[in-house]
Amino acid sequence: MAEMTTNRIPLTAPPTQAALADRAPVVREGVTLEALPEGTILHLLARPTQVAAPFADKVAAAGLDLRVVAPGQWFATAPTVMSGADLVVLSQALKPEVDVVDQSHGRVGIVLHGPLAARVLAKGTAVDLDPSAFPVGRSATTLVGHIAAHLTRVNAERFEIVVQRGFAGSLFDDLSQMSLEFARL
Repeated sequence: MAEMTTNRIPLTAPPTQAALADRAPVVREGVTLEALPEGTILHLLARPTQVAAPFADKVAAAGLDLRVVAPGQWFATAPTVMSGADLVVLSQALKPEVDVVDQSHGRVGIVLHGPLAARVLAKGTAVDLDPSAFPVGRSATTLVGHIAAHLTRVNAERFEIVVQRGFAGSLFDDLSQMSLEFARL
C-alpha cells in the first residue's frame, strides 16, 4: 500500500502584506478614518437558537470581543494575531455547541471615529445610527455603499467595520469620499 502524505497548512500565519498598508489615515474636521491592525477575526457558528451567554466567558478569556453577526453567528475579534495553538484550544473549548472558522486572512477591519463619524456612515448605510437605535455594543451586517460589511458601534463616537479583504481598499476609499464634506480647507 502506498504511503499517503498530506500537506498541512498552518492554522494561522502572518499576512504577507496588510490589505490597507498603502492607505494613510484620513483626518477630517470631527472624523478620522484608519485601518485597524490585522489581528484575529473568528467566525463562530452555532444553531440559530443558540445564545452567546454559555460561551461568552470562554471567548473573553481568550482576549476576544464578541459581536453578533446573525442568529447563531458571531465574530470574535482581537487586535493581535491568535496563535494556532490558542485557536485549537478555543475551538475545543467551544465544541460541540460552536464551530470556529478563522476569517483573519479573509477579512479586514476599518475604524471611523470622532463626533461626526455617524454622519459620515449615514451617507452609505441604511442602518439607523442614532444611539437610541444603535447603542454602544450593537452590531449589524449591512451594506456600506454597495459593499457588504459588518458594522459595530464600539463607543459613542467610534465605529469598527469588518469587510472582506478584497473589498477593503474600495470601502476605505468610499468612506474617505463620504468624509470630504468635513475636510479642512
